[in-house]
Amino acid sequence: MIQPFPKMFALRQNFPTTPPLDIVATVRRELAPMTAQLRLGAKIAVGVGSRGITNLAAIVRATLDLLRAAGAEPFVLPAMGSHGGATPEGQRELLAEYGITEAALGAPIRDSMEVEQVGMTDEGAPVFVSVEARRADGILVINRVKPHTDFSSDTLGSGPFKMLVIGLGKRAGAAAFHIAASRLGHERMLRSIARVILRTTPVLGGLGIVEDQHHQTARVAFLPAAELETREAELFREAKALMPSLPFDEVDLLIVDRIGKNISGGGMDPNVIRRGVQGYTSDLALLQTAPVVRRIFVRGLTPETHGNAIGIGMADATTARLVAAMDSKSTYINSLTSLTPQCAKIPVYFETDREAIARLLETLATADTTRAKVVRITDTLSLSHVEVSEAYLPELAGRSELNALSAPAEMTFDSTGDLSPLP
Repeated sequence: MIQPFPKMFALRQNFPTTPPLDIVATVRRELAPMTAQLRLGAKIAVGVGSRGITNLAAIVRATLDLLRAAGAEPFVLPAMGSHGGATPEGQRELLAEYGITEAALGAPIRDSMEVEQVGMTDEGAPVFVSVEARRADGILVINRVKPHTDFSSDTLGSGPFKMLVIGLGKRAGAAAFHIAASRLGHERMLRSIARVILRTTPVLGGLGIVEDQHHQTARVAFLPAAELETREAELFREAKALMPSLPFDEVDLLIVDRIGKNISGGGMDPNVIRRGVQGYTSDLALLQTAPVVRRIFVRGLTPETHGNAIGIGMADATTARLVAAMDSKSTYINSLTSLTPQCAKIPVYFETDREAIARLLETLATADTTRAKVVRITDTLSLSHVEVSEAYLPELAGRSELNALSAPAEMTFDSTGDLSPLP
């Protein structure tokens, strides 16, 4: 017999808003000192990755326009390691999802996966860089700065520095980094490998992007190669302070509507769900670190992820439709290259959302499932509007940053037993 479900209500997190940014004017201002130093006809590789970054196409377009106006000859270089199935076609398709196409930008995309070794780190790790990047007169990488999914740091995460190592390294470079990092640590090897790349390749710098809790562009800054490591640390601290989070520290069941590579390198961000890419415990007695998330149900994949379901292994349950939509090849290549096979493991799955929720509520070992603390989110980037169960109502008192937008009501399902879309 299926136990009753808790009632849910819509909730808004009142995250601070940042002033709107004039993308074109900001990119022009930030890159002006660099472009003033370029010689006519200089071939500039502009590295672009596989994340769903707000205003990415506009930022890339403004960058290419400015480079052309300075007399340079820019081209786009997919800088995304093993993503897109580690094929030129797959990486080109990922860029197209974000509006990064030759037709839209008026610039060629050079998508070769060929790399060459440019040196060794002091620790003995080989360093690889894209041949197309090496042939260029200058390299500029564009990436969002945010905490990394695989390690914790106060000064370094995902950003231009990481893109030099994993993005420009293509599959070979990504694999070499992860092998070294598994033994010596992620942060240490990111710094060590990136320093070799900065010494041996014509890196001009990076364009760092910071987003706020609403997934909107808060800042765009050029980080010259000579200052890349220290300047990115400044952006990282700002980005870390602006990261969105779940509204409550105790969650019995987290329902995630979609995961994907455009959302996070891990499909869903471990910094939000507090589960690591190398595995997790579901022992109710051992979960201590806030936020405590006891069960996670993932419902589907984003279209932009092209079937790459990395991160599904961090969930306790999923749907048959997600499993059917999963591209095992791209998922396995990504998870094995990053040495995170746990992330590709398929959890128990059910034909309908209704059954998945019912079964997971049963595993909470609670006498009254209607009192379970349930949070439903679209994805780990979209946390300003969520749904939560009525057990949280007493916790709203004194929290001005949270506003209930509706009265508690029964969960609604369509004729097939799947949840109705979030507003």
